[in-house]
Amino acid sequence: MSIDTNRPATHTGDLELRVRSTRTLCTDVRQLVLASAAGTPLPSFTPGSHVALRWSDGLYNAYSLTGPSIEPEFYTVSVRLDENGRGGSRWAHSLREGDLVHLRPPRSDFAPILTARHHVYVAGGIGVTPVLSHVRAAVDWGRSFQVLYAFRPGFGAHFDELTQLCGDRLQAVASATQLEQILDDALADQPLGTHLYSCGPRSMIEAVADAAHAKGWPAARIHSEAFGSGPLDAGLPFAAKLGRSGMIVPVPSGTSLLDVLLDKGINVPNLCRQGVCGECRLSVRGGRIEHRDLYLSEDEKASGDSMMPCVSRAAGDLLELEL
Repeated sequence: MSIDTNRPATHTGDLELRVRSTRTLCTDVRQLVLASAAGTPLPSFTPGSHVALRWSDGLYNAYSLTGPSIEPEFYTVSVRLDENGRGGSRWAHSLREGDLVHLRPPRSDFAPILTARHHVYVAGGIGVTPVLSHVRAAVDWGRSFQVLYAFRPGFGAHFDELTQLCGDRLQAVASATQLEQILDDALADQPLGTHLYSCGPRSMIEAVADAAHAKGWPAARIHSEAFGSGPLDAGLPFAAKLGRSGMIVPVPSGTSLLDVLLDKGINVPNLCRQGVCGECRLSVRGGRIEHRDLYLSEDEKASGDSMMPCVSRAAGDLLELEL
């Protein structure tokens, strides 16, 4: 997982860790092993968790943890270089052994369902990182699972490690067409109580969800974590009314409501800025919402009482916010 955030430069509770080692896993992906600067054990975490690394004053990137989760001696993250990003991944790729880094403690929005009888994991590209964490725990606890891992030649980060953990429970997938064919079989005959997890680009997650729905899978057994909402159109201009003060805030086309609020000095907690993490969720008093996020459920979107201002917009001229 690799997502950007914009918050105050200091954050109470940040951990100070030291880079123990780095290595290149595959094209454009670098692994960082981070240990406590004081040599003490680190907080345990739920499989599927991520940490947010501070790469500049007030700027954090979040990355999924791939190593052991119970009282670990170190945290391990894998960072894909994004040449078109804001600079966080380039900073991470520049780190060397001995460098100090600051990060927020682990947090999970993609935990395994412990009551599931079987787990089907679908990973795409760097989306393999939280899946690796799930698999590691599944092996430790003897849970039933299988993994489909789609990646381009030369971009299969952690494939060797997954092979060792999974054995014949891992299938490598080389194309979207092949994934569609394998999914058709994988989703058709599963025991009652099986849960499906997907992580990767939005297009893959939507394809996996569509395939599962077509096979009759209930929404409660389908889980996903996306790496961004993908390119979005600029949208029409609108205005946001702050319900507590009555202030009217214009939101131009091509500018997010979140950015406008932050520019006005209104502190809205945020993390991914891509409609994925749910950190910037705002309550809405009135007005229609054009939901563009990947976080809210369909029922939550239909209720019309909350939105993700990092990507979502008004579906009319005015929204009234609980701010």
